[in-house]
This record gives sequence, structure tokens and C-alpha cells, in this order.
Amino acid sequence: MNDSVFIHSQDQLKQLARDVLRFAKEKGASDAAVEISEGTGLSVTVRKGNIETIEQNKDKGIGVTVHLGQGSAVRRGNASTSDFSQKALKDTVEAAYNIARFTAEDDCAGLPDAESLEMEPADLQLYYPWSISAEQAVELAKRGEAAAFAVDKRITNSEGASVYAQQSHFVAANTRGFIGGYPYSRHTVSVAPIAGKGANMQRDDWYSSMRDPGRLARPEAVGRYAAERALARLNARKLDTRSCPVLFEAPLAAGLLGAFVQAVSGGALYRKSSFLLDSLGKPVFGSHIQIVEDPHVPGAVGSAPFDEEGVKTSRRDVVKDGVVQGYFLSTYSARKLGMKTTGNAGGSHNLTLTSSLTRPTDDFKAMLKKLDTGLLVTELMGQGVNYVTGDYSRGASGYWVEKGVIQYPVEEITIAGSMKEMFEQIVAVGADMLIRGTKQTGSILIEKMTIAGG
Repeated sequence: MNDSVFIHSQDQLKQLARDVLRFAKEKGASDAAVEISEGTGLSVTVRKGNIETIEQNKDKGIGVTVHLGQGSAVRRGNASTSDFSQKALKDTVEAAYNIARFTAEDDCAGLPDAESLEMEPADLQLYYPWSISAEQAVELAKRGEAAAFAVDKRITNSEGASVYAQQSHFVAANTRGFIGGYPYSRHTVSVAPIAGKGANMQRDDWYSSMRDPGRLARPEAVGRYAAERALARLNARKLDTRSCPVLFEAPLAAGLLGAFVQAVSGGALYRKSSFLLDSLGKPVFGSHIQIVEDPHVPGAVGSAPFDEEGVKTSRRDVVKDGVVQGYFLSTYSARKLGMKTTGNAGGSHNLTLTSSLTRPTDDFKAMLKKLDTGLLVTELMGQGVNYVTGDYSRGASGYWVEKGVIQYPVEEITIAGSMKEMFEQIVAVGADMLIRGTKQTGSILIEKMTIAGG
């Protein structure tokens, strides 16, 4: 780790964490938890070859949670500060303590059990600092945008090209003996060109995002692909209302996986605000669908040796042969449900959705052939998902496909269905695997949805 990137070292953050926990105990807390973080970043945007923004950030913060009482009578309070002085630490602990004093008792509050905590976190190689100057970042962004304009004269405008570099580190600790932290990074190059003129204008975008800047796609490749996507959308038509198969392009398919995660997450389940209540051990997908969570992939965006509470993470089958094997639970939501935490406080880690029917040759073109005649969706608008009922209705654009060949772009349509039926009707998953955030999947083909014309 290059300590010069940060003001404080990991050892210094750990000492601050120990100080906070000691102050909490001295104040009278039954238990306490703290997270201390520090980060530095650079973000630049250019538009039509000119610099639009250059932003540099340095931030730091401490969040403290104080618990009063034990067992079924726990009260808790939270407070935060960006001041790392000893007086500020004491004042923040006192603020959290005073909030806890007047908070209602909660029999599910409290720290994780000691045996669930990760006392020896592994190094998952999540930190790749990028020593890039603002001038160098601007040059990369200009190269990406210039490559987009060079594709075709019909690329007439741009919403900009951006380069983003972020390095951070943190330490979390609690009074059950857990203390751990690590540095991490994430860097992104993106381009958003506009094709056409007047009433016939279309925009699209593409980006590459990695922890290791050496693995980012070249800005020229990002710009060219973004331009090709924008050009392909020109002269879009509307569709009449119909029912047909729908192929979700891989970036959007990751959103379907995200909808499943939300529906089987603890908060939605204990509040009974999910269409997948009591789905554990039951088939939700076809028997060919598998979803695996692997938090320990070196260098991956979704990797973490422990969750936000310090609970150890582990590789597991979330869905096996279409059947739900596990939920996504924090300590609190697990207690609400009478279950054990799954190490998912803060969200999922490196989820991969696959199909046992997928062959290595099932690339995007092969998925279009499987679609045969139907809708390829490449953009979704609006929220449009009711997680209580599972009703799904979103504005969309994409392409009409006949006999496995794209015929023309379409826009101003709405796709609708039931999430429960959509999951059941996944008939194929492509080998065109793509990572978006913490989720990885290929394109997803759904047997039938309702398409409403504009």
C-alpha cells in the first residue's frame, strides 16, 4: 500500500478505532462499533474536446454506533464526524450515547455474535492506486470522445467523456474483538456520444470500470463502441402492442439479477414487502438456473473478506437448480426472521447467474437466434418494479428481431410482466458474460412479455 496517497495509515486508523471503543465503554456503553474511512479521488469530464469539470476530492469520516443494554432490551444510537481529534471522538461517542438513551428498545439490535466475525481477514488484492494527473486524465477522456466522433459523421454531439479514479481505505471495529480494514480502489472511463440531428437524435454510452487501471479498456475502444451503439439507434420506430419473447442485453440482465437480490433481502422479507416471501427451499427459476455468490475473487469489484458488520463472508450457492438456497441477511434482519446472518450487511458480493443449458458458443449472435422473433432490450427507463406484488412495467428501447436478425431500432415502448413469471420463464442465458458492479451474467432470454406501443 502506498501510504503517501492517504493522510493516515491503516495502523493509525486502527488506533483511532480502539480509542473510540474505549471512550464508548468508559461512557457506559454495553457494546459499540465504529467505522473510520479516508479517500482521495480525481474526476474529469470533457465535452466536444473541451474541459467541462475537474474535481479532486479528499474525504474522511468516522461513524459510531453505541448499544445500551443486552439481549431483548437493546437501545442504539448513531453519530458521525469528519474530525479525527480526540475531543471530536469523545463528543461523537457522547452524541451516539445520548441518542441511544432515548431510543426505543429493540430485541433484534446489537452486535453480531463473536463466532460469526472475521478475525483474520484475507488480502483479496482490492487496491490498485492510479497515479494519474488531471492533465493525463483529461487526455484519456479526449481520446475516448475523439474516437467516438471519428466513427461516423453522424456522431454530431456528445454528452461528454469522463475519467474517474478513486482510492480509499477504512477500518471497522467493535467491542466483540473484531478489528479489520483494507485499502481499495475503483477507476472508470466512460463516453456518451449523440448521433443524428434535429428530431432524429439518439444517444448511448459505454464504460469500463475496474479496480486495477491496467485492466481498463482503452478509451478509444470505449468511445468507438459507444458511438456504434448510438448510431444503431437512429431512425427508431414504435411497435404495436403485442406479446413476444424478450432478450435483455447483458448490462440490463444484471438489473434482473439485482431485482432478485432485493426481493430476497432481509429488509424486504421481515417487512413482508417482497413478492418472494417464504421462497427459501422453493423453485423460483427454471431448474437450469444457478446463482453463486463468491466474495473472495481476488481483485473483483464485489469482493470483501467481511461485510459492513465484520461478519465473515463465504462462497455459497444462492440458487441451485432453480431453487432458492439462501437469502441476503444482515445480523439485524436475520434476527428479525429467526435466522443467521449470511454476511450480507451492505449488499451482495460477486453474484454470478448462469444456466446449465448454456454452451460456450452461445454468444450474443447465438442468443439473437434463440430469440428468433421478438424484442431485444438495450435500455430501460424509470423504476417500474413493485417489489410487494412483483409487477414489472418499464419504459424501454431496443431492437425488433426477426429470424435471429436485427431488423430496426424501436423506442417509446413499455415492457410489462410479473417478476415471478419472468424468473420462471428465463429460457436461456448467454455466454456473453458481463460484470456490472457486483453482478455478472450474460444476456437473458425470457419466453414472453407484454409490449405496449407508444
